[in-house]
Amino acid sequence: MKKIKNVPFWVLTTVFVIIAATMPLNTGKNKATIINFNQFQNDWTNNDIKSFVVQDDEMSVSGTLKNGTTYNTVVPSVRLFQFIQDHPKSPTIVETYVKPSTSLIWLELLPNLLFILMIVGFVFIFKKQSKGGGGNNGLMKLGKSKAKLVDPNQKKISFDDVAGADEEKAELAEIVDFLKQPKRYVDMGARIPKGVLLIGPPGTGKTLLARAISGEAGVPFFSISGSDFVEMFVGVGASRVHDLFEQAKKNSPCIIFIDEIDAVGRQRGAGVGGGNDEREQTLNQLLVEMDGFGENEGIIMIAATNRPDVLDPALLRPGRFDRQIFVGVPDRNGREEILAVHSKNKPLAPEVDLSILAKRTPGFTGADIENLMNESALLTVRRDKRLIGMDELEEAATRIMAGPEKKSRVVNEDDRRLTAYHESGHVIVMNLLPNSDPVHQISIVPRGRAGGYTMSLPEEDKSYMSRSRLEEEIVGLLGGRVAEKLVIGDISTGASNDIERATGIARKMVMDYGMSDTLGTIAFGSGSDEVFLGRDIGKDRKYSEETAHKIDQEIKKLIDAAYTKALTLLTENRSKLNAVAEELLIKEKLEGVEFKEIFARS
Repeated sequence: MKKIKNVPFWVLTTVFVIIAATMPLNTGKNKATIINFNQFQNDWTNNDIKSFVVQDDEMSVSGTLKNGTTYNTVVPSVRLFQFIQDHPKSPTIVETYVKPSTSLIWLELLPNLLFILMIVGFVFIFKKQSKGGGGNNGLMKLGKSKAKLVDPNQKKISFDDVAGADEEKAELAEIVDFLKQPKRYVDMGARIPKGVLLIGPPGTGKTLLARAISGEAGVPFFSISGSDFVEMFVGVGASRVHDLFEQAKKNSPCIIFIDEIDAVGRQRGAGVGGGNDEREQTLNQLLVEMDGFGENEGIIMIAATNRPDVLDPALLRPGRFDRQIFVGVPDRNGREEILAVHSKNKPLAPEVDLSILAKRTPGFTGADIENLMNESALLTVRRDKRLIGMDELEEAATRIMAGPEKKSRVVNEDDRRLTAYHESGHVIVMNLLPNSDPVHQISIVPRGRAGGYTMSLPEEDKSYMSRSRLEEEIVGLLGGRVAEKLVIGDISTGASNDIERATGIARKMVMDYGMSDTLGTIAFGSGSDEVFLGRDIGKDRKYSEETAHKIDQEIKKLIDAAYTKALTLLTENRSKLNAVAEELLIKEKLEGVEFKEIFARS
């Protein structure tokens, strides 16, 4: 059928080429006045001819009259020469005799051949563009979907490749079972979720989970980004959405995965430019298509986002994205499982203990852990080792959190001393507070943008933070500034990040967590740190100027109390502060065990 549809196109192209091939080579002759030979004789006798040209091989005579008119006539050369002999020409007539051409025929046809080749080339390029050129970028394919169809059998990913997400896999196992044997659910009258929305921070494995569903069920997997729908041309996005669902229905059962769906699924009516833009039309088409396919057609929509707060409510209602699964940062056991997955093809030294490394990396996502294993392998090669040891793994973790060491940076002695007392202030205060995490490492070697760092590791993962723990965290953050003031007698810009973090914690305690005795259990914040321009820019704060003043007073009260406590602790333990700082100036880096020994004997 496809070849039959192309027949009219190729017929028209052929006709066009034939017309071009039969075009006369010298179109200039068509502009001359055609006269018969009798008229030529009269003009010759009356001396009206200014010039004439005789083509011996064409029996044609052309030239110009004295009035400027060009003419053309056809006469046998014998008759012409007899006439000229009988009627000698006037001396003013310019005569030219052109001999037969000795050039090859193909040289004369070369302009026409080049013209034909140009036409054929244009047709070929046009056809290729209309087919998409292999990249779905063709002019005629502008409204076609850019989704990539992944064959699950080519690079199969299963749930075994997804570690640290046992509950998430359990939720998705039901969808896999439906894709494998839908009759069980149809007979029971059950409706499988049409859509599953994966919510979570970047790098937690949302895309990997979606591909694992496809690999487990053995069905086609359409993958596309939300930004691929939106174009500058009106209607293109909606056309691509429609085409995507048409392709999915032809390949049913299958999975449609839309990554970063917030690029196309943002709340309607919240745009600065009005409510009739291309993105909103695309979203409308997506909503219609999700309502259009039946309950058991075998098409499962899976989408991922880290900004669920900006999605349109119509997209999240039952019947569209029925199920929402939060894919969070893995806990300690999850990190250990992910480390085992990413270390399968890497040669580890016998002393490597993944459980210790999992404890060492709180807050790491799956992507962070993959990067950690890759960085450790690169460090091993750089150090000319054959096995990845704990030193490389520890260094890789620190590089990810704080950046690479800058030992080549020249630091004067005054700055080294200030940094040593600053970091010692942090670590002494943290070690004296009952709820603080144990100290893991202290360094005054510049790393990243920091002149030094103090690193602590939690003994176990915590889901919540108590008020006393948050207050102690502020005290620990201010320990560096207090130590500078206490020992050096001056303060520096090195504590800017500490002050910013401490203020942020105090502000959240007062405005979001309801931890102020004066203001009570009232939330004054918006509930989201990230502003959605179209929705939040016009909102007024929901408290008075008097309340705002009280909020500022409560935040300052928390900071001042923490500062006073840090000052008291360091004043009472001045000898320990000096001992740790002096040891740092000598070794530049202390491990947690070394610090505890110095702290105990000072």
